[in-house]
Amino acid sequence: MKTPMQELIDQMWEIAKYGDSYEVAPCIEAAEAMLEKEKEVMESAWQDGMYECDGDGTFEDFYKTFNSKER
Repeated sequence: MKTPMQELIDQMWEIAKYGDSYEVAPCIEAAEAMLEKEKEVMESAWQDGMYECDGDGTFEDFYKTFNSKER
């Protein structure tokens, strides 16, 4: 499964392969910065949920789900 930002970055890299990567590079950099922000927001929501249900596990284990090739 991929997050929407990961999907966007993948699509931008595909465009860069067939076009002018110089023009796409600033957009990719901005999207990668947004990916970090997305991760922070997800972590905050995850922590709130873990606090509410007294769960265990780590956010990094949870986030690995979004770095897999599965859909």
